[in-house]
Amino acid sequence: MSEKIILHVDMDAFFTSVEQVDNPLLRGKPVVVGADPKGGRGRGVVSAASYEARRFGIHSAMPISKAFRLCPTAYFLPPRFDRYVELSNMIMKILESFSPCIEQISIDEAFLDCTNTVNLFVSKENIAKKIKHEIVTSTGLTASIGIATNKLVAKIASDLHKPDGLTICASGEEKKFLAPLPISKLFGVGKKTQSLLQSLGFYTIADIQHSSENYLHGVLGKWGVMLYRFANGIDTRAVEPYSTVKSVSEETTFDEDSADEDVIIATLTELCDRVIRRVRAQHFAFKTITLKIRLEGFETYTRSKTIHDYVKDMITLQKEIMRLYISFGRGKRRVRLLGVRVANLICDADVQMSLFSCRDEQKIEKIETVIDSMHHRGLNLLRASVVKPPEKIAIIHNDGKKGKH
Repeated sequence: MSEKIILHVDMDAFFTSVEQVDNPLLRGKPVVVGADPKGGRGRGVVSAASYEARRFGIHSAMPISKAFRLCPTAYFLPPRFDRYVELSNMIMKILESFSPCIEQISIDEAFLDCTNTVNLFVSKENIAKKIKHEIVTSTGLTASIGIATNKLVAKIASDLHKPDGLTICASGEEKKFLAPLPISKLFGVGKKTQSLLQSLGFYTIADIQHSSENYLHGVLGKWGVMLYRFANGIDTRAVEPYSTVKSVSEETTFDEDSADEDVIIATLTELCDRVIRRVRAQHFAFKTITLKIRLEGFETYTRSKTIHDYVKDMITLQKEIMRLYISFGRGKRRVRLLGVRVANLICDADVQMSLFSCRDEQKIEKIETVIDSMHHRGLNLLRASVVKPPEKIAIIHNDGKKGKH
């Protein structure tokens, strides 16, 4: 049996790179995509930061007010999700020409199983170089690629030499490849978990490798077993091609656990927007909606709702997600991660949308049309949910002027 050849293709600072490609005057400048900072008084979060902005300490999921304080001279731009989806679709089409086995895991990254196609392109290195060349030629954007025998190692590899990187882990070298890396490189290890592991004497992945599965299970439970296997480069998950996609999801991890309701609501709203635009681009409708929430201490919960009929509109998704969040009742516990997923998918051409009356459908269609047109014009649209009652959703239009603050 031939060794698996798995590629992880990850676009470099995707949202802000798109803005810099579309507006060359922004190249080399700190660019932040997200909510309106309103001179440091704005609410909401950073969606993406360019590499230039990251040098000031700005990162995704950071409160936009803090980002403004760190770099008030940055260019703060509203997200243009339609444009990002348009380019994402172009990139996925390019990837399809290199392998039929593709698993898109977010708007700007995907796994490819090239085990059966690599010989058409001579070598692993050559297929990666051709992918990078096709993407930059077609879109002006750069991608970083990791190659390994499994998804876990390929994803870690793609992150090691950004931007525009190419990193290959040879078969049989997974454990050695991972050993010198900090534990933060492993899936699921954020700042809080990193502190916990360091208190136990684990600083590098090699430290975990030198431990035992039984010890980690005793200390961390089932997650400790997964951590041990990942540290040893073991990952048996297959690349799931597009035809077997069962859900569409987006999630974000806060760099610092947050209890700020404005930040949490704004983040959920943006995640809903990202999911809906991917659903529309792939011509899906859905019935099951899931909220994922990870609290401080790494406690992770999901709450799901299956609605009566298939839908594909932002209003329904946001309303149900807000209902799930409100009913969750986190108390005073801070939030580490948020995720939104839709499942029970079907091609939208195969279903009759009947959740709403004809009149309601027309209203929703008009609202969604306005929203889409505003995104095309590059205006900043902030949707905020009215907590009481949860059925009501307020749509607030900001001026969204571009400019240097």
